[in-house]
Amino acid sequence: MKPLLFAISLFISWQLAASELSTEQKQAQPASGNEPEKKDVDSLEFIEQKSATQQVPSSAQAKKPVAEVDDSKVLGSQNPAPAEQPKTAEEKQEAVNEAEQAVAKAKKALTEKQQEKARQSREATAVIEQVIAAYNARNIDAFIKMYDENVEFYTFPNELMFTGKEKLIARYGIMFKKLKCIKSSPIKRIVHGNIVIDHELSETCSEDPNVVDKRAEFVTSYQIENGKITKVLFFR
Repeated sequence: MKPLLFAISLFISWQLAASELSTEQKQAQPASGNEPEKKDVDSLEFIEQKSATQQVPSSAQAKKPVAEVDDSKVLGSQNPAPAEQPKTAEEKQEAVNEAEQAVAKAKKALTEKQQEKARQSREATAVIEQVIAAYNARNIDAFIKMYDENVEFYTFPNELMFTGKEKLIARYGIMFKKLKCIKSSPIKRIVHGNIVIDHELSETCSEDPNVVDKRAEFVTSYQIENGKITKVLFFR
């Protein structure tokens, strides 16, 4: 009986020892659920390190080209430098004298130009007055005397009708002989230097010199050079 009890107690003691050993081994081993967490931590640290590396700019990236600034000045944007002011009374008087001389010179040039223009206008007007008088008198010789040998006749804007005195005589000589009366009366006249523009009323008598049977208005431009008509332009 005693040997049986001894054997049973020995078996129980062995089981307890084996159970304690198994428990200690389990506690010594890391939990299977902790390994993924360690891996996740490592992965997270790797991602953070990689992100930090990407955010730090390299020396090549840090040196970005800077856009050049256009510092050129637009014409007219510069402020003009103020004129140097005379310092002494003598310099002031000299500046006044120079200004007065410049004004007098400009006035003289303008006056000379105006005088020349006025002279041309007077001569041109006198030529046209003689032409109209000869035209109304149907005097072909006095009429053609006021024209240049190479006179040009145009219709507006630039259609050439004829040139030269011969065709002028042929055109107006026949008309002077055929008509019983001719009368040209300026309605309005513009004179600018050697250019005379006449808005005129023309009246003619075909049968009776005392009966006007045709009236018409014309605008004619005359160009005069050296006392002769060189160009005639009709506005129809």
